[in-house]
Amino acid sequence: MPMPAFEEYEPAGDCPCQGCADRRRALARARAIPLRDGGHPAARGARRALVLATAAGVVLGGGGSAAVAVTTPAPGPVAHDDPSTPQGGRSPLHGPKAGPAGKPGAPAAALKRLDRTTMINRAKLWLDAKVPYSMSDYWTDGYRQDCSGYVSMVWNLGSNEWTGSLDKFATRITKDELLPGDMLLFHNPANPNKGSHVTIFGGWVDETRTHYIAYEQTPPAMRKLATPYGYWNNATKYVPYRYNGVVGGAETPGGPPAGSTAFPGAGKFGPGQSNEHIARLGRMLVDRGGSRFYPHGVGMEWTDSARLATQAFQLAQGWTGAEADGIPGAHTWRLLVDRQGKDIPPTVGGAPGPGGVRAYPGASVFRPGSSHDAITALGRQLVKKGFGKYYRTGPGPRWSEADRRAVEAFQRAQGWRGAAADGYPGPETWRRLFA
Repeated sequence: MPMPAFEEYEPAGDCPCQGCADRRRALARARAIPLRDGGHPAARGARRALVLATAAGVVLGGGGSAAVAVTTPAPGPVAHDDPSTPQGGRSPLHGPKAGPAGKPGAPAAALKRLDRTTMINRAKLWLDAKVPYSMSDYWTDGYRQDCSGYVSMVWNLGSNEWTGSLDKFATRITKDELLPGDMLLFHNPANPNKGSHVTIFGGWVDETRTHYIAYEQTPPAMRKLATPYGYWNNATKYVPYRYNGVVGGAETPGGPPAGSTAFPGAGKFGPGQSNEHIARLGRMLVDRGGSRFYPHGVGMEWTDSARLATQAFQLAQGWTGAEADGIPGAHTWRLLVDRQGKDIPPTVGGAPGPGGVRAYPGASVFRPGSSHDAITALGRQLVKKGFGKYYRTGPGPRWSEADRRAVEAFQRAQGWRGAAADGYPGPETWRRLFA
């Protein structure tokens, strides 16, 4: 009887789910399966042995003899990868844009030069298209639909990389150096399929730098989300890197030149706008008493928080009508940049809270080592509301773990979870606590 042909199968990507792990353990099958993404030399050898054993079983069971046909893939870019990892290796681009009839294209030899605006615009392409996550499928642009394929796309690499190779295209930096378009990478060499992940840094959520906007390809689909630094889990293992092909200096996409005081134009503000000018406006408004309008911190997206804070500043100048519409004009911008005019009145419900604290004093007050009468007022109000079980002494003016745990309990009682219940009071926590 004719001898069946056997080929290798290797799922690509670094998805840690059980289904994908099971697929990676299936090293050979008794039917012809299209070759996928090459594989590592050691893994290819193990699979080849299993294929031979399976083929031999077929021959013996049929009572005949025949030569065993084994497909051996041609050498590819995976030769540079760690041969000990079971994770799918690097691969060329796939699909119509990569070559005729969907054949893999050849990886580019040199890094493409990209500015930060281009990288962030590329990051948004999959977000707008709602690209579903997959470690084996490829999007129309030729990139694999998993986290490392996504970063390969954002950086316009000529190949699909994985978490164990992306750092070869980048330089390690510090947290303080992070700018939009950089990446945060966690590669677990002991078990690359457990926890390994990578995100694109989109900018800090606010001046505390505890949360950042993460662009990431993750099940079920591409998302953009405020994320605790460095990530929701394994946070301390995420390492910041900068793409070696970045050009144009250290500017932020859509942002003003360093030290610029010029009004960027009314078109930069309003519904649907997203840029560094909005973040800068928010920071200036917070400095002028507008903290309470930003319960989730300052960001680059135009929101009702930005409009209401701007309007409050305009009203504080005595302006009315169209002059206080919540959209900054040249006059509003000049007063904020030059620190002129009147601050936003510090009122919460129109009356001072306990301890004489009239308004939310700012996130910087509630940090380890801080001492402030607002912390005493906070603690007393937490005790009054029934959340004082964490205090063995006090409350007092120095921020402590007891304060944080009590605040966290109060936030969870509001139904908040994740970053919204981290134990550090923001304007909305403060408002509800003293309501």
